Amino acid sequence: MPGMRPITKRLVHGRDHGVALLAEGLLVDPGDPGEKLDPQTLGSVERDAYGNVRPEELELARLLKTRVAASLAARGIGTGIVAKDLGYELRCAPPGGFDIQYCRSLGYWATRFLLDGGTEALATIQGGRLVPIPFGDPLDPTTGKIRFRYADIHSEAYRTLHAYMIRLKREDFERPEQREALARAAKLSEPEFVHRFGYVAGYG
Repeated sequence: MPGMRPITKRLVHGRDHGVALLAEGLLVDPGDPGEKLDPQTLGSVERDAYGNVRPEELELARLLKTRVAASLAARGIGTGIVAKDLGYELRCAPPGGFDIQYCRSLGYWATRFLLDGGTEALATIQGGRLVPIPFGDPLDPTTGKIRFRYADIHSEAYRTLHAYMIRLKREDFERPEQREALARAAKLSEPEFVHRFGYVAGYG
């Protein structure tokens, strides 16, 4: 369950507080049931014109808080979790310098694209260059919906962010003393801990 793994590792580090950021997109990839919520279990919820679950109808943060807290409590781990959905109030914050420059550039190059005869495309900036993406390219030809896009885990930006995350890593499972400490914090046996969480680090 998202949120449970960083809580367990923080406990090993002696930290009884933290923040877990979860994107609403974790609702919808049935190809990865260990990481996503199955929409079939959500009951009768409102969906958009494309059949997608409307996250704002679910109170996603509260739903995950309840599930994570129940799972921890079942193993005798008491913790307080405060749920907060960030939406339009975050989007209405004043833009930073990067946002201003980036959006100005997008507007400029979108205009140049149109004046040069371009049409029916999204204006993007990749590697400092204008890269127009035809409207049809992001669509899955089978479903007609927007294809899933995954993060490039080999990019410098991702690796920088990953280095600062407190999350389970392969070395946590490979080092016996760390594996034992994590299992103890999760109040599971080592085999149970590896079976339950090893997949997130490609272990076992």
